[in-house]
Amino acid sequence: MSLVNLANVCSHLQNASKARLGLTSVPSSNLILSLTLALQNAGFLSSVTRAGPTPPEQLYTTSLSHTTNQDLLDPTHPDTAIVTQENVSSRRLWLGLKYWKEEPVLSRMIMESRPKQRIHVGWRELDMVVHGRTKSYIKGLSHIGECMFVSTDHGVMEAREAVEKKLGGLVLCRAW
Repeated sequence: MSLVNLANVCSHLQNASKARLGLTSVPSSNLILSLTLALQNAGFLSSVTRAGPTPPEQLYTTSLSHTTNQDLLDPTHPDTAIVTQENVSSRRLWLGLKYWKEEPVLSRMIMESRPKQRIHVGWRELDMVVHGRTKSYIKGLSHIGECMFVSTDHGVMEAREAVEKKLGGLVLCRAW
């Protein structure tokens, strides 16, 4: 798991939403795919599609809102192309950004864990952060609509969902 690549994706999404782009692409990896699907479930992205270096022709009809992370990793799934050594570096995730009243839904996205300082929390500490209290190195959620994403044993999920399931893990980033 490369947190450096994830930090680049966070800053790219923040810059793309400030530039008011409707569609942007990021490198494809399992961690980035899981995070973007969690962002889509939280309402920050309108679509997530895995494709090549050019945007897919029917982006909005083949959005991945109906699929799960395991479906995308299945080579027989219709939205998954065969990945070979020749085309693995050209695989991209095409993301549709959301806007409401001419303002971007995703205004900020910052990393919590760093490559040299990974922050692991249990579900009790995560519960304190979700309720707005600062715990260890993590500031509590304080902005309206703010979400924190955690990598758990059951995949990447929003912090409130992890607390409901009593799961802890690696704190990845926060978005609002």
